[in-house]
Amino acid sequence: MRLVRTLIDSDKQYGESALPEELRELYDGDLRLHASSAARPLVIANFVSTLDGVVSYKIEGKSGGSTISGSNLADKFIMGLLRASADAVIVGAGTLNDVSVESLWTPEYTYPDAKRFYSEYRVSALHKPEYPLLAIVSGSGQLELKRAIFRTPAMRTVVITTSAGRDELTRRGAATLDSVEVQALNSSSGTIAPGAILQLLQSQFGVKTLLHDGGPTLFGQFLAADAVDELFLTLSPQIAGRERDVTRPAVVQGVQFLPDSAPWFQMVSVKEHGAHLYLRYRRT
Repeated sequence: MRLVRTLIDSDKQYGESALPEELRELYDGDLRLHASSAARPLVIANFVSTLDGVVSYKIEGKSGGSTISGSNLADKFIMGLLRASADAVIVGAGTLNDVSVESLWTPEYTYPDAKRFYSEYRVSALHKPEYPLLAIVSGSGQLELKRAIFRTPAMRTVVITTSAGRDELTRRGAATLDSVEVQALNSSSGTIAPGAILQLLQSQFGVKTLLHDGGPTLFGQFLAADAVDELFLTLSPQIAGRERDVTRPAVVQGVQFLPDSAPWFQMVSVKEHGAHLYLRYRRT
């Protein structure tokens, strides 16, 4: 049964089908991810935003994307589909803290009804491991290691941090977690360069396709480093608003562009479900 309806799809004429029939029917079309033209993994990003550009309310217990989307089923399905397509998923520490301690970055966690379809697509069609690698970026290493992602043996997690962050994670007991690996990279003022992250994921973990799941600060760093190839953006039909002195983040935080350097994207597809829109853009 179709979950979303395709309004525009400029990619439909290219190549053979990549998705199994069941996922293609739910998605109302195919999903083709083209290899990166750069000497790095393909980087696709996924966000949900209000009509006025807010991606998080930054209220305890209400900071996650499900509050913005209204727990929209089609948004959850597409999120799971992108996770099923990627070799690895990357998130910042802030995004990790915004979700439940039980959250997992597996395809079926967000949309359990498609678990079998995701698995067949990922393992049989794409020939990938059962779950994508989860890469967490934390300069400080101050992570809550009791979270489910650190204690689920089937999930492989790498924490990308600084030397100080590595020491902090060691102090917190990260070395005792069998499915967790800590990698320390050089940093400037606690910020780890996206290029170094991508090189690490490509050379040591064989990542060819990376799903960027936020947050806005980490995404802004990748965008400024010209390291984003595609953006999947769910537009949720609500308005959050902002007070003058209260930060409610947009898709990009922490960097700004000038007119001559601002990144431009071309539209690849538009889908709809009710009043929600699902937009896909490719960097020009």
